[in-house]
Amino acid sequence: MRRIIAQCRKELTQILRDRLALSLALLLPLILLYLMGISISLTVKDIAIVVQDLDQTPLSRRYIDAFRSSLTFRVDPWPITEQPWKALEDGTARGALVIPKNFERDLLRGDAVEVQALIDATDANTANLLRGSMSAISGGFMASISPGVALTPIRAETRLWYNPGRDSTKYTGPAVIGLGLMLFPSLLGALAMSREGEQQTILQVYVSSISAREYLFGKILAYFTVATAEWVLSVGAAFLMFGIRLVGDPTPFLVGTAIYLFTTVSFGVMIGAGIPNQAAAIQATQIVGFLASFLLSGFIFPISNIPAWLRWIAALVPARYYIELCRDAFVRGGGWPAVWYAPVMLALLGSFFYIMAWRTMRRMQVNA
Repeated sequence: MRRIIAQCRKELTQILRDRLALSLALLLPLILLYLMGISISLTVKDIAIVVQDLDQTPLSRRYIDAFRSSLTFRVDPWPITEQPWKALEDGTARGALVIPKNFERDLLRGDAVEVQALIDATDANTANLLRGSMSAISGGFMASISPGVALTPIRAETRLWYNPGRDSTKYTGPAVIGLGLMLFPSLLGALAMSREGEQQTILQVYVSSISAREYLFGKILAYFTVATAEWVLSVGAAFLMFGIRLVGDPTPFLVGTAIYLFTTVSFGVMIGAGIPNQAAAIQATQIVGFLASFLLSGFIFPISNIPAWLRWIAALVPARYYIELCRDAFVRGGGWPAVWYAPVMLALLGSFFYIMAWRTMRRMQVNA
C-alpha cells in the first residue's frame, strides 16, 4: 500500500508542477460544459416564416396572430405582388404561408379551405418540425372557430411527468457532465502513461521492485483524485448554469460516479500503456473515447434511434450508462430500481480496462 501511495503522490506532484496539465484537468471541463450547454438546444423557436394574406379580413388576421403567439415562429408579412417562394429561395424565411381569398367567407359557411404552406426542406428535421407545428396551430385555430368539427370520440390528454417545461438544458446539461468526465480524466491518464513510455522513464519502473498492479493503482488513484475535483467543479457549475438539482435518491448517482471515474481513468491508462507515444495516445483517446461517447451514448440521439448494427457498440460505451445516471439523478429521480444496471455495467467495463492495462504492464515487466 505504501508503494501505491508513493506512486500516487509522485503523479500528483507532477500535475501540480505542470500548469498546462492542471489547466487541462480543471479548466477545460468547465469550458466544455459551458460551450456545449449553451450551444446545443433541442427547442425549435424563432423560425422565420412569411405570410401572404390574400383575404385581408378579421378572421385571416386572427389566423396569423395564432402563429405570432407561438414561440416556434417569427412571422413577417409578405406583399401580395411577390411570389412567396422567393422568400425561401433567398433565405429570408424557412417557410411561407399563403392564405387564399374568401378565407373568412368559406370558413363561416363551413366549406373546406385550403391554406398553402411552403417549407424549406434543406434540413429535413427542421422541415418536419415546421410541418407539424403549422398543422397543430391550424388545427387549434379550426377548433376555436368550429368547436364541433374538432370533437372526436376519444381525445388524448398528454401529461409530461419529467421536465414538463421541456427545457432542453435539463436534457443536455447532465449529459455534458458525463461527456467531460469521459474525455479529460482518460486523456490525462493516457498522457501520463504514454509520456513515460515515450521518454523511456518507464524503464525505471521495470527495474524497480514495484509491481505492475501497484504501479497502475498508484496512477489510477492519482488521476481519480483529479477526476473527483473535476466532477465537483462540473456539478457545481451545472447547478449554476442549468438550474438543475438532485431529485430522488442520490446514492445511485454517487456510487455510479465513483465507479465511472475509475472506469474513465482506467480507460486512459489502458490506452497509454498500449501506445507509448503521446500524440498517438491523444488521438486514440479522442476518437475512441470522446467521439464514441458523443455519438453512441444517447447524449443527443436516443439509443433506440441508432442503427441496429451499431447499437451493440453503444453497450460498450461507459458514458452511456453515466449519462443515464445523471439524467435520472437530476430529472427523473427513479433511484436504484430504475438505474441499478448502470453501475454494474460501469464496474464491468472498468474492470476490463484495468485488466487489459495490467496485462500490458505485466508482460512488459517480464520481458524487461
